[in-house]
Amino acid sequence: MKYACKWLLSLEYRLFDAMTKSILKDPSIRQKAIALLSGMNLDQKIGQMTLTERLSISPEEVRTFHIGALLSGSDSFPEGNLPTNWVAMSDAYWAASMAQDEQHLAVPILHGIHAVHGNNNVGGATIFPHNIGLGATNDRELVKKVAMVTTREILAAGVEWTFAPSLAVARNIQWGRTYESFSEDTGLVASYAEGFVQGLQGNLETDSVIACVKSWVGDGGTTHGIDQGETTLGKSELESNYIRPYRHAINAGALTVMASFNSWNGEKCHGHKYLVTDVLKGELQFDGFIVSDLDGIDYLSEDYYNAVAVAVNAGIDMFMVSEKWKEFIDHLKLHIKRGSVSMQRIDDAVQRILMVKFAYGLFDRPRPADRFWSNHEGFGGEEHRAVAREAVRKSLVLLKNDGPVLPLDKQARVLVAGKNANNRGHQCGGFTMTWQGLSGNDHLNGATSVWEGISQVASNAVLSTCAFGTDADPELHDVAIIVIGERPYAEGLGDVRPSDQVIVEAGSLIKGSMNVRDPYGSTLELASLHPEDLRTIKTITDRGIPAVVVMVSGRPLVVNRELAACSAFIAAWLPGSEGQGVADVLFGDFDFQGRLPFSWPDSNEGQLTGGQSDRVALFPSGYGMTYSNRRPDQRSRRLSA
Repeated sequence: MKYACKWLLSLEYRLFDAMTKSILKDPSIRQKAIALLSGMNLDQKIGQMTLTERLSISPEEVRTFHIGALLSGSDSFPEGNLPTNWVAMSDAYWAASMAQDEQHLAVPILHGIHAVHGNNNVGGATIFPHNIGLGATNDRELVKKVAMVTTREILAAGVEWTFAPSLAVARNIQWGRTYESFSEDTGLVASYAEGFVQGLQGNLETDSVIACVKSWVGDGGTTHGIDQGETTLGKSELESNYIRPYRHAINAGALTVMASFNSWNGEKCHGHKYLVTDVLKGELQFDGFIVSDLDGIDYLSEDYYNAVAVAVNAGIDMFMVSEKWKEFIDHLKLHIKRGSVSMQRIDDAVQRILMVKFAYGLFDRPRPADRFWSNHEGFGGEEHRAVAREAVRKSLVLLKNDGPVLPLDKQARVLVAGKNANNRGHQCGGFTMTWQGLSGNDHLNGATSVWEGISQVASNAVLSTCAFGTDADPELHDVAIIVIGERPYAEGLGDVRPSDQVIVEAGSLIKGSMNVRDPYGSTLELASLHPEDLRTIKTITDRGIPAVVVMVSGRPLVVNRELAACSAFIAAWLPGSEGQGVADVLFGDFDFQGRLPFSWPDSNEGQLTGGQSDRVALFPSGYGMTYSNRRPDQRSRRLSA
């Protein structure tokens, strides 16, 4: 069957089916799970609760220990790293899980990955803008379509479960995971949740994967934006700011939820029975299973044996363990023997896991090598990249356009400069091929840098070959496009911390330990974080060449000096693999339509977002200029003044 783009032109086959919402309430699903559970011994039950990294386990060990799920982490991929390699790997583990004899039941393994902006682990994949960019589009149907394309590319690799979407509501842009948040606006995040889950899970038939909404709960509200830190607030505020998007996701039929590393009012979420059992499983009536984050239970106690019991009794059902999965299994068995974990809790966890597998139809699906979408020729193809390019166009936010200098003439003599101009890795950001992302163009086949996109439409454009744009010449260049911003990072390594004192403060409030990592920097001021950017802008503008600045970043930054030095300024976020989308708008083929999903700080004290940020906002949330509307009142009041 030839690949066609008809499915992109219509969402009819993916219209929300009531079955998706209610399938875990279906008595037949529950009965199947109970029947299978009744025939399982303790080893088989604990195996189903175990999810481990594929580098630490062989297919034979999957069979021997009855393992329920497999993780291919952000730095973990098979040799070759193409869909064919992934399908072969998935197929081997699936076959091991299905080898039945007197000691083993045929229970298909789940294979999970962090496909958070496309199937970003696999070579040649379509990489979408990170969530912060999708939030700027304010286009729910587009976001749903992004999830649908991501689903197809996950399935092409023989995988069926993704740890997405993130439903974090980031309220402090010092947090290194800000770009994983659609917005500071809980309502916008909630409005995306349902469509994203539907885009991934569809009607749970051939072209669907299992969604895992994360991270439960309050991870975007930590004090000082510390990753894995402390969120201190009352239940009503937790509900209104952070729980609300999960209600939408569960209403859409999300089958799995991931627990968060952060604590709430001092107690770690991985061991928080009230949040996990009473609220998520009780109040929200979530019938799927809850999975820990990677080694997330390790920080509950210095004694791993005790940590296992705390997490299981809190209501975690499946445990993501990078290496010490045998130790986890031994500890859990001993707890059951001693009575510190009940068989009732074990049976509840395993029943939930089996219900999800039955609801998804995993028992009825062929092996990965024989599935319809495996190794499909649409992977990384033009139809998929067209959706990503559209997302890039719609995510760009115009903050300044004096003159106006934009849109640019395609015949203009354009100098393209800046460290992020021709760097596919930097524009994709973290969670791209590796956990912390990449630098350069070599490992992102099929992608297009911002410069490469510009060069396709502007015949007189040239790429600066000198550091800081010292080759700029007003006799040769009419205008410069300077692409600046952050380098890739992920999780705590992206945190911004003024000092380690904030870690001491947070740690004193938490029962348990924190995994503290070196921060990205100590300030949100771009001129201090990356002085090379301002130097490049000034080098070029001091020679009389007007500058259009495009900032690639995972969050708003303090850019007052850069704004003052340029003629136009665009927030491009982390646009992903399709750099042509930037050129589409700069040269006027499309108008700007992106709006800020976060308020933009006026100073380094402007790290707080949401309602707390009004007094320090240079640009408010929702701000964005267009070519068609250049009225003075569209400008920030502070910038105009």
